[in-house]
Amino acid sequence: MTHRFTGHDPAAGTDTGGVPWQGRTLAGTGFDHDAGETDAALAELLSRSEEAIDARAVVAAVAAARLIVPVVAVPGEIDTRSALPVDATSDMASVTLVGPDGQRALPAFTSTSALAAWSAEARPVPVTAQRAALAAVQEGCGVIPLDLPAPPGAAAYTLRASMVWALAMAREWVPAHEDDHVAAAVAGVLSREPVVRGHRLAPGPQGALQVELALGPGLTQTQVQELVTRVGEALATDGETRARIDALAFRLVAG
Repeated sequence: MTHRFTGHDPAAGTDTGGVPWQGRTLAGTGFDHDAGETDAALAELLSRSEEAIDARAVVAAVAAARLIVPVVAVPGEIDTRSALPVDATSDMASVTLVGPDGQRALPAFTSTSALAAWSAEARPVPVTAQRAALAAVQEGCGVIPLDLPAPPGAAAYTLRASMVWALAMAREWVPAHEDDHVAAAVAGVLSREPVVRGHRLAPGPQGALQVELALGPGLTQTQVQELVTRVGEALATDGETRARIDALAFRLVAG
């Protein structure tokens, strides 16, 4: 069999492409003494039951910790000179996943052992949480699942889109119903709706922002639906507001 690098002698002072080794430098990652273990504070938070997990504390711990993103080799140019075509070049690419709902995800891991349990082929790249989040945004990934188990299985914890955006912007994440920016945006939109007599922001199901509305009398179901549609569309026109809200729900309350 003809091997891809037959005849190459590393001791000759060049790589397989003939480029000299001399003069090359390897830049540090900033994690040169990292043992690849999970940050202790983050590990403690993620060990709690789903009901006991404090999302705000988790995001803060992630922001302060090191994450590991997996990269895999992908074929580049194909060498067809031999009887058996082989990859002449290969590149390393980050891994992205697509969920059943079509949402793209960039998986990240808190330790090298967690990555190895998920994939023996993926190589670990240590990064700050901000770099991981920026990569997710660049790749069009809405969420970052942490420590995916070997399939089948579910993520131990998934950083939602608003969390990813906060990490990318290096700012504190707060739930949408406690976010001053969101509160001002909602109040501004509702001020243009004379039938709204009052409102309150509350936590909704699965991380959604629930807007509780007190409306004037006499509105039909169609008029109410048109109202909430207008409000939702108006909030979505502001990119920063939209990035801070994972989902939007409405609830009518007595005025």
